[in-house]
Amino acid sequence: MNTPISVLLSHKGAVVYSVAGRDTVAEAVREMSFRNIGSVVVLENGLLIGLLTERDVLTRVVAAGRQPDLTCVADVMTRHPVVVSPRATVEEVMNLFTEKRCRQIPVLDEDTGRLVGLVSIGDATRWVVELHRNEANHLRQYIAGGFTG
Repeated sequence: MNTPISVLLSHKGAVVYSVAGRDTVAEAVREMSFRNIGSVVVLENGLLIGLLTERDVLTRVVAAGRQPDLTCVADVMTRHPVVVSPRATVEEVMNLFTEKRCRQIPVLDEDTGRLVGLVSIGDATRWVVELHRNEANHLRQYIAGGFTG
């Protein structure tokens, strides 16, 4: 659990889908649907300005009676989302998911402020499950006398 998020990103891949703030919510939702993802980062000149999530669309567009094809992403996105550096650990990120009640966290380079990835609660959970699975397998091998070190 002390594994840096950068290691998790290198295993899962750092592909992040983005939209511009001037794009319509309808365009962003089509992208999310096509990619089967729950959020897109919102970039301006390569820098993170927000995050558009399924929850944002439901609460700030649908429930508010706005028209997705006439509403700009910048008007309804989550501004100043929780972010972490690549050095943050999986455990720290898992705690943020719980404390901040979010499902996706952008990972920003500490020096440049540039987006280097996006980690979801599913990514972190899969990582922890795999870590525990590997540990259990090593313990089984050790108990059975087949552990080689």
